[in-house]
Amino acid sequence: MKKIYLLFIFLALVHTAIGQEKSGKYLELGLEVQQYPTGYLAGIRGELALTNHHALDLRIGYNGLDHKDFGVHNTEVGGGFGGSLSYRYYFNPTNEKWFAGLRTDLWFNEIDWTDPSVDELEPIIKGVTNVVVLQPTIIGGYRWAVRDHFAITPTAAFGAEINIITDGEAVGQGLILLWGVSLTYRF
Repeated sequence: MKKIYLLFIFLALVHTAIGQEKSGKYLELGLEVQQYPTGYLAGIRGELALTNHHALDLRIGYNGLDHKDFGVHNTEVGGGFGGSLSYRYYFNPTNEKWFAGLRTDLWFNEIDWTDPSVDELEPIIKGVTNVVVLQPTIIGGYRWAVRDHFAITPTAAFGAEINIITDGEAVGQGLILLWGVSLTYRF
């Protein structure tokens, strides 16, 4: 009878170990670039799978921008460092192929702006605004596995740029559409 109990315990442990092996846990690191109509985001991206279907994504990077005529001022050019945290839900249990998620970015930008002046002696008014931007988005994409450990992941995201702290004159904010790609290595 002891042998039967030991066999059941052994099978339960093996089943648990196999289940953990296939639980989808991994760490993925790589580079990511996103573009939007008035700028780009470039950074280092990491993804940590929690379980099958579920992963957390972290990015640190740089936000370069040129608001063109979409901003408050005639020109708004600048950028700054920041990062993002996101949750991804993969529709495939191996955390491959199609996914959807929520991402929140926080950027610390310095923006140089100019406006035309009505004074002919000083034809251009210049200024600098430091702004902290909160950028919540809905993101989706497709993860293509390349060889055993590499992946290429194109993405599209939609959300808003919200200036939460502004030091200086107001600068552009509003809805945002981003498209991008990442190249990662899965450990």
